[in-house]
Amino acid sequence: MRPSSLQKREAALRAAERQFLATGYESVTMDSIAAECGIAKQTLYSHFGSKRALFLELVTAETVGTRRTVLSPAPRIDPHDEPRAALRELLVGQLEAVLTPNIVGLRRLVIGELPRSPELAAALYEHGPKRAIANLAGIVAELQSAGVLRAADPERAAAQLNWMVMGEPLNRAMMLGDAALPDRAEIEAQVDLALELFFEGLAPHPADESAGALPA
Repeated sequence: MRPSSLQKREAALRAAERQFLATGYESVTMDSIAAECGIAKQTLYSHFGSKRALFLELVTAETVGTRRTVLSPAPRIDPHDEPRAALRELLVGQLEAVLTPNIVGLRRLVIGELPRSPELAAALYEHGPKRAIANLAGIVAELQSAGVLRAADPERAAAQLNWMVMGEPLNRAMMLGDAALPDRAEIEAQVDLALELFFEGLAPHPADESAGALPA
């Protein structure tokens, strides 16, 4: 795609995001997006095909971008060198990225459109929570192998940790609005408590350590 076409595409996505978040999905039209970004409506349709396809691309791009912000470069967690501190840094960054007003706003819109467009929610889940949990599962598996944790099912353990961190602050922001978004200190406290419960709950049993192996 030519640079000029890329610029038009990005301008359209920025205009669409601003309008969707300001007035909701139904109020926005391809005409209003074209007018704001200064692109002919025909050109807008040639890039995206429809308003719903444009919204899907916006949701996917924002979710992938958020994940890359947290996971690029990929976090390195040494099981033998303060793994809890490294995991804390990762989870604080993840929670901060998810709890930005535009990401929370897009989540609200996607949920509102679920009956009509389940593919929107599927894309958000695939590129957001599912990838985050898969990444955590790999870390948990490494900690299990190193004897730091006793986690027979790393994926399930990762899902539990993910939602111990995310669940309450994300639900509060989704339902109570941007005024309910936590500050940095609240995010750190949320992550610290989740990690304390997680590591205590999955700590190896003394018998496992003395035997030199963990049960499968």
